[in-house]
Amino acid sequence: MSNYDKLDSYIDKNLDRSLDELKKYVAQPSISAQNLGLKECAQLVKEMLEKRGFTAEIMATDGAPVVFAERKGKVDKTILIYNHYDVQPPEPLELWESPPFEPEIRDGIMYGRGVSDDKGHLTSRLHAIDAILAEEGDLPCNIKFIIEGEEETASVHLHEFISKNLSRLKADACIWEFGGVDHRERPQQYLGLRGICYVELSVTSLGTDVHSGLGGSIFPNAAWRLVWALNTLKGADERIRIPGFYDDVVAPTDRDREFMEKLPDLEEEYKTRYGVKEFIKGLKGGMELKLEEVFVPTCTICGLTSGYQGPGSKTVQPAFASAKVDFRLVPDQKPQDILKKLRAHLDAEGFSDIEIKFLGGEPAARTDPDHPFVKLVVETAEEVYDAKMDIVPMIGGSGPNYPFVHELGLPVVTMGLGYPNTKAHAPNENFRIDLYVQHAKHTARVIKEFAK
Repeated sequence: MSNYDKLDSYIDKNLDRSLDELKKYVAQPSISAQNLGLKECAQLVKEMLEKRGFTAEIMATDGAPVVFAERKGKVDKTILIYNHYDVQPPEPLELWESPPFEPEIRDGIMYGRGVSDDKGHLTSRLHAIDAILAEEGDLPCNIKFIIEGEEETASVHLHEFISKNLSRLKADACIWEFGGVDHRERPQQYLGLRGICYVELSVTSLGTDVHSGLGGSIFPNAAWRLVWALNTLKGADERIRIPGFYDDVVAPTDRDREFMEKLPDLEEEYKTRYGVKEFIKGLKGGMELKLEEVFVPTCTICGLTSGYQGPGSKTVQPAFASAKVDFRLVPDQKPQDILKKLRAHLDAEGFSDIEIKFLGGEPAARTDPDHPFVKLVVETAEEVYDAKMDIVPMIGGSGPNYPFVHELGLPVVTMGLGYPNTKAHAPNENFRIDLYVQHAKHTARVIKEFAK
């Protein structure tokens, strides 16, 4: 590798300016679940990119707009960088130590909603680009950005957007929105994401809530009706009972097992960090836990709503009940297939009155660990982090990487500023400033080496 001292020096010396830009970015609320501030934030992103000489455009979808930008480089090779500008709702507000949209730095850590997921990743990457432009006057290769505003609500319009803009998004490789280090401070290369099928199940049993003394003996109860329906989805043995649910599941390969074997056993880490007393299915640590965590599909009740849940008592017969349920999918399961099987299952169990609302989904997708771009990202990380990057063939989370891998045909790599205590989606979301700097330095190296 060439000497990166000048680029690293620029990144260190101009850190405060980059963090100030991030603070302004975070201070603009952009909550996709509430359709709050999305257009304003898209405009802010556009201006940030134009400031670096990118041709940027805000492109409409049936939901939040997508910001697309590109700038030519010296070599006709192209990196596509995917990020999102939307964030999770900040509630519960009372658990924040500082206001969620007033970012604050304390003891080398920045706090605020979206600082790590995903706004800090974007500005750290722009900081790397600033360093290259300052030292060399131009980009070594073409760079394109696609920055959406619905990632936190299942990216429901992104797949269609990509399908309509394949030529504009054409590239040779893709840097994904997130990445980071594990509890040992070792950088992680996540090469696959599980798919997801997210639904809302609901039932209406009455025209209005009723006094439970009047209706409890003679009227149908929406809450019970929904609970009984949910009870058919999964047994106490954690086996999902929807017929055909597991038909398309592809087992991990020997290569997958080889990579997973090299990763640390997280049994004690999970117990300490999350207060887990025991794992489901009687799972123990080691390979059993590692494989089950990412290569087995799930059915998770994410939330239940019905009747009265405030303080004190209210004797009421609920007329309506709903539940949010997500199915994490593995190769080669497909969301639309799972939807059909879910509908057929509920009907067969006598629950045709349960309404299913599809809230979004994508199939699982993976990148070949032997792709040259993967090797480049792994090798350039070692100098920055003073540690080898672990290859993780797939993780339990989901994201819209399927069209990037299967329609754009790109290797998708992860790199970023995350760490185990970043508290993404939770109160006091944060990132460590040292990891912000390391991500910028790693990004600069990837761009430079890719151009060679």
